[in-house]
Amino acid sequence: MRCSEIMNILETLSPVAFAEKWDNVGLLVGRRDKTVHKVMLALDATDDVVEQAVLQGADLLLTHHPLLFSPIKRITEDDFVGRRLLKLIRNDICYYAMHTNFDVMGMADAAADAMELLNPEVLDVTYEDEIANEGIGRIGRLSGKMSLSETAELCKKAFSIHSVRIYGDPASEIETVAIVPGSGKDYINTAILKQADVLITGDIGHHNGIEAVEQGLAVIDAGHYGIEKLFVTYMEDFFADQIPELLVLKASQNEPFYIL
Repeated sequence: MRCSEIMNILETLSPVAFAEKWDNVGLLVGRRDKTVHKVMLALDATDDVVEQAVLQGADLLLTHHPLLFSPIKRITEDDFVGRRLLKLIRNDICYYAMHTNFDVMGMADAAADAMELLNPEVLDVTYEDEIANEGIGRIGRLSGKMSLSETAELCKKAFSIHSVRIYGDPASEIETVAIVPGSGKDYINTAILKQADVLITGDIGHHNGIEAVEQGLAVIDAGHYGIEKLFVTYMEDFFADQIPELLVLKASQNEPFYIL
């Protein structure tokens, strides 16, 4: 199957039009007419992931976070971005990113499903047309009221993670949950406006967490990797259902830090 055909299928799931204006998604490296037999999935296109793609003979590397965000003036081995791009090009590996367009169509629903939220709705609408409103994050209710600490334990189980950070009184009562898998600081006010009891997110700043609590919103920081690794399992299932003839490989990737 040609890379362009795979792109068309991916864009039925997460249209490029759903991406934020500042984002950089779609085919970032490679030929549209490249024949693809093997796809490697990863959250980030790190040096190690690109090397795994080369060693395992991947024809297409698909990540959530784009390797290229800002314009670059040169591609050399003197910096980490150029080094990875050159390796992808030398080995004729196509590179495709699904970032905020997947956050809108895929990631948020998967996160809400993992938390078993009831009647989830879009938290912040970023795309509107005559058919539907789509956007970042979801908001819904738990099956029953529980404490913030119990909600944190549920979160750890839902995303298979060992620890989370919580802002707020561990004994406070939680029923309505807002969830933003990536960075959640820009959605605090929206979560408050929609009367969420807690915001579960992959990234929150120190001051943002304090300010949220002072306005009555608890926060659970489950880590960027902790939640967004859902991308890999989601896309693995998507390929198995939509393009079963492709061999799908999962890159070996873990949290980018250690807690000592």
